[in-house]
Amino acid sequence: MTALIAADLYPPEGFAAARAAFLQRNPAYAATSRLRELRATEYARLDQQGHIYLDYTGGSLYAEEQVRRHGDLLRQHVFGNPHSVNPTSMAATRLVDQARAYVYDFFRASPEEYTAIFTPNASGALKLVGEAYPFCAGGRYLLTFDNHNSVNGIREFAQAKGAAVHYLPVVPPDLRISQERLAELLDRADPAFANLFAFPAQSNFSGVQHPLDLIEHAQARGWDVFLDAAAFTPTNRLDLSRWKPDFVSLSFYKIFGYPTGVGCLLARKDALKKLRRPWFAGGTITMASVQGCSHHLADSEAAYEDGTVDYLNLPAIKIGLEYIDSIGVDLIHDRVAALTGWLLEELAALRHSNGLPLVRIYGPTDTTDRGGTIAFNFYDPEAELVDFHMVEQLANQAQISLRTGCFCNPGAGEVAHGLTEAEMREAFQDEQRMTLDQFQSILQQKHKKSAGAVRVSLGIASNFADVYHFMAFAASFLDKRVGELRMPCFIPPCQKTAQG
Repeated sequence: MTALIAADLYPPEGFAAARAAFLQRNPAYAATSRLRELRATEYARLDQQGHIYLDYTGGSLYAEEQVRRHGDLLRQHVFGNPHSVNPTSMAATRLVDQARAYVYDFFRASPEEYTAIFTPNASGALKLVGEAYPFCAGGRYLLTFDNHNSVNGIREFAQAKGAAVHYLPVVPPDLRISQERLAELLDRADPAFANLFAFPAQSNFSGVQHPLDLIEHAQARGWDVFLDAAAFTPTNRLDLSRWKPDFVSLSFYKIFGYPTGVGCLLARKDALKKLRRPWFAGGTITMASVQGCSHHLADSEAAYEDGTVDYLNLPAIKIGLEYIDSIGVDLIHDRVAALTGWLLEELAALRHSNGLPLVRIYGPTDTTDRGGTIAFNFYDPEAELVDFHMVEQLANQAQISLRTGCFCNPGAGEVAHGLTEAEMREAFQDEQRMTLDQFQSILQQKHKKSAGAVRVSLGIASNFADVYHFMAFAASFLDKRVGELRMPCFIPPCQKTAQG
């Protein structure tokens, strides 16, 4: 294969034939035509502005309908701070209650069993539990390697209170957990103490979806379970009438794009009773005294919603969930799964003229128990790593929105890149703080390794044109040495993409 042929694997004029072949191999994709229609209406700005958006794990896109409905609501009514009983306050309270009720319905969580607590984001939900969980000497905090840093951060609360912290490795190349190792670690728990097990329903690094039956498996051995569902819920149904984690963290903007700044903790009421808040705030108490130097926390979700809730944005949560329900999570899942499968196959097939692979994919290379998040790195014909910063710069010039770095998931990256404990300690051995970019430079020069990757992720508005155009961009790296990647190597096709 010559460089010229390699760079022409995905020409604009080949799009129609490639899409026809894709549809033949994925007949169920035709049933997702509703999303094709929405791409042309609710997300028309993508094609009008020439965007190829591939960062849905970072944040989903909002539909015009969501913004329009929310704007109409705010324009047509008067809402006041819900911490009162005046007319405008009561109007806001009703909308907050409606949003909370719809959260229960959407996740099939019985309000008799679960409490929905609004937070600033998923990280806020995690911190709320971490700071209040009754960690102590004799107790344990167990978490998988591939957790988001907001889950990793809970270890600081655990260690400060004397609890033991254990990490469950993920095993390359698929970056899944070892069930035998998990059983060993779970069996170490002493039920007389508080034990918390945290894992992501879907890794935001590799796209791996861990089995949800781990929840029951851990609970039967004396563990409370914290499920990070932020990367899972945008394209998968989380049914809390079937699965019963003690705590679930969510970010709504990752599901439907708007609004940002609102997340949720769904907590089983029995588990919530174990928490001991280290402070109180406005709105969290039924009574507080300065002279009496005491307070009484509220006995509902209010005890955990610090200050005034985001009452003007919370109505948009109900609007967003209604919008997703009108489409169907399963429909979104099927579309994303088909596009992800094609993209994985195409990426894995790209090879330089000398036969060496262009990319190294981290995680599963098929769609079995995985979501629409793909992490990988480019390598040149001499097997030299292409700096992910360079890939991002070239993608930016091509109007492709992807993500690079460690994705706030250092554990999965360390395993994927084969980084050792000794190599990681190099970043922390000096008093002077090292940035990720500085550490990446040292790793690449000294160990020929990376601390970061390229990540593309698919979602509600993705179509075949998006993945086809991205593959044209990826193929443009074929047969080019690292030193040749100084100028843009790809110009995006000038064609409408709504047809995908």
